[in-house]
Amino acid sequence: MDSRQWELLRQIQELQFVAVELTLYMDIHDDHRQPLMEYNQVTERLRALTMDYERRYGPPMPYGQSPVQRWAWVHEPWPWEM
Repeated sequence: MDSRQWELLRQIQELQFVAVELTLYMDIHDDHRQPLMEYNQVTERLRALTMDYERRYGPPMPYGQSPVQRWAWVHEPWPWEM
């Protein structure tokens, strides 16, 4: 795994964390507009980074919105092989 791949994956994980935290906050404070705007910005950035990662390296996770033409997970390096 090259340094660009690690960096993209780290950014994706950070944005996923922020999206979950904002979701939890909005569950309690559903009338606050600023967190909703931040959530929309974060999820748009997350979508763009995920698409970039998929284009370069394949899907970053085995579930979600990543349509594939063939199931290639068994051919990718396992976590302990990286």
